Amino acid sequence: MAMIDLQEQEQLDALKAWWKDNRKWLTITLVVLLAGYAAFTVWKSYQGKQSAEAATLYAEVLKQVASNDPKRINDAVAVLVTKYSSTAYAPRAQLLAVQANVQAKDMTLAKSQLEWVIAKAGESGLQDTARLKLSSILLDEKKYDEAMKLLDATHSDAFVGLYSDLKGDVLAAQGKTEDARAAYKLAFDKMDNKSAYRNLIQLKLDGLGTARAGDAK
Repeated sequence: MAMIDLQEQEQLDALKAWWKDNRKWLTITLVVLLAGYAAFTVWKSYQGKQSAEAATLYAEVLKQVASNDPKRINDAVAVLVTKYSSTAYAPRAQLLAVQANVQAKDMTLAKSQLEWVIAKAGESGLQDTARLKLSSILLDEKKYDEAMKLLDATHSDAFVGLYSDLKGDVLAAQGKTEDARAAYKLAFDKMDNKSAYRNLIQLKLDGLGTARAGDAK
């Protein structure tokens, strides 16, 4: 095992502080960034009056997201989901609302919205994102078994790295160092070589006192 020096320890401490503040947003940010593009592609994919009305309501959700007002965001999302729950706009709107509710520390509402996406979204990528986000919240609540159950659910190959990384966080929080190390190594291996996220995973591995993930086994 490689011993981390003072500088590496300082980097690790900084990472932990950053991770605590920002882990909540990492997965949901991807959905937010894709929201505008998703609105356009869904518009192109669906035809008819119902789709057009749902698209209009989704545009209102995006407008309210910009306001950063949780009540206004949730009200707009509720209208869309109530009227057009079967459209592709509904789960995207729910995920956008989750970000505002987590920031407002309304975890009960955020979790219910994520559970809705998991149960009703017609796209596996959105379900995978919701499971990952819900697992992160459950980790913060120290509900480790519930978090692991979600992370053990079938998910697409594109999410293996993120799921494995969060599994490492859950296992590390439980003091299961060897299992956490294995999860982080898998996450490291699944991440693109050029991804900066790899550096974060490596720092977590360093914090466990393991050899560098890129070293020969």
